[in-house]
Amino acid sequence: MSQPTPLRAAIVPVTPFEQNCSLLWCTKTMRGVLVDAGGDLDKLKLAIERAGITVEKLLVTHGHMDHCGMTGILAKELGVPIEGPHEDDRFWIESLDDPTKRYGLPGESFEPDRWLVDGDTVTFGEVTMNVVHCPGHTPGHVVFHHPEAKLAVVGDVLFSGSIGRTDFPRGNHQDLVDSITQKLWPLGNDVTFIPGHGPTSTFGHERLTNPFVADAKYR
Repeated sequence: MSQPTPLRAAIVPVTPFEQNCSLLWCTKTMRGVLVDAGGDLDKLKLAIERAGITVEKLLVTHGHMDHCGMTGILAKELGVPIEGPHEDDRFWIESLDDPTKRYGLPGESFEPDRWLVDGDTVTFGEVTMNVVHCPGHTPGHVVFHHPEAKLAVVGDVLFSGSIGRTDFPRGNHQDLVDSITQKLWPLGNDVTFIPGHGPTSTFGHERLTNPFVADAKYR
């Protein structure tokens, strides 16, 4: 018999931007995390309740409002810490208090309990995920990778058939391409990734078909 997967994931789209908030949990302990709790807190709390999960902490891939605008508020309500992103996104998180920069979304700035750097790990239940710093879309963007489950939560670095925007302050197209091709591709073609918006895909599929970062583009 095959061993049960140690990690399960559910996607809960939130905000008018249909941002993929990820609910991840340890199947042995039923303890988990929310990644990028950007808004629609009642919807997120209902998803937690239905899954029967005890949320240990909130993780953040980057500082854009649709990904973390309501993270600080939810962390207070649940009484849990916040981990991520990399501190280079501090200026984005601080701007959550500025209504002119929130595109009509509710938000509140916060101070993460732990800023993350490349090579860190985050834990919940008996699950450990690796942190990969992937600048480009924002300077402090991080990705969460679980090698055993062959799963990555990549925020707005990579999408099915596309890549993240780099026209925001301190975005950098070459940094983004380098993050994808030099940091994500080596994790393995069989890794399924949850992007910040839209459907899931695999790194291998994107290496074959993605018009921005496919292998053929760089031969």
